Amino acid sequence: MKLTGERPIEGKTPDSLLALHAAGYREVRERLEPGGRFLDLGCGLADGTATFADDARTLIGIDYDATTAAEARREKASIGLMTACSDGAALCLASDAFDYVCSSHLIEHFVEPRFHVQEVARVLAPGGTAFFITPNEPADFENPYHVYLFDPEDLRETLGRCFADVEIIGLDATPLVKADFEKRRNMAAKLLRLDPFGWRHKLPREWFVALHAVGRRVAYRFMADEQGGGNSGITDAEFFTTPDIDPSTLVLIAVALQIFHVGHG
Repeated sequence: MKLTGERPIEGKTPDSLLALHAAGYREVRERLEPGGRFLDLGCGLADGTATFADDARTLIGIDYDATTAAEARREKASIGLMTACSDGAALCLASDAFDYVCSSHLIEHFVEPRFHVQEVARVLAPGGTAFFITPNEPADFENPYHVYLFDPEDLRETLGRCFADVEIIGLDATPLVKADFEKRRNMAAKLLRLDPFGWRHKLPREWFVALHAVGRRVAYRFMADEQGGGNSGITDAEFFTTPDIDPSTLVLIAVALQIFHVGHG
């Protein structure tokens, strides 16, 4: 699987970002009952998806890249993971098919996130629970892959159009992690000073994304000895949930209940 700048990959992505993703999945796991039908959207190589395996649970992973979905299925065959390639805004899945749906760091990639939310609601069975994990807008920094960012109220309003009950909690981190994020934010700010007139925003979007991907790969290699490969000492234990969300809170986790039936029209 190629590193795009958004894929969390062991040995290539900074420890703090790997830990952030792992912490989000941990919080989802803690809110599940045993068994059930579980769908992970944007599963990548399904390292996170695999942590939900139990003997009574059906696991399905969806990724937009066919090669990645196939590789995940091969690598996780021992836990019975099934995968498919599909657009998260037009899922190739039956309605009312899952007890749990997890959309981890995916909704911010849609220009029109409401279509993604509608599809999650459609495939979720009545009485099921959906989890949306996404950056908190004030705490995020410039990223061309993140085309729609949410603050808590915007996320609650967007999900409330399809779900009857939405709880928003914050996922935050210790000072060690906050310092790591600030270090990368400062590095990004230095790079952006090379473009004082904002020419990057005048380029075709695919050019900007390509330049950003190259820049991030270079930056990750530069930081690898200090912040990657486990060298930083940062794990998901450095992250915690909080009901008190402020502009410095790193991530939002929404727990959305499918109390009423969603129409399929």
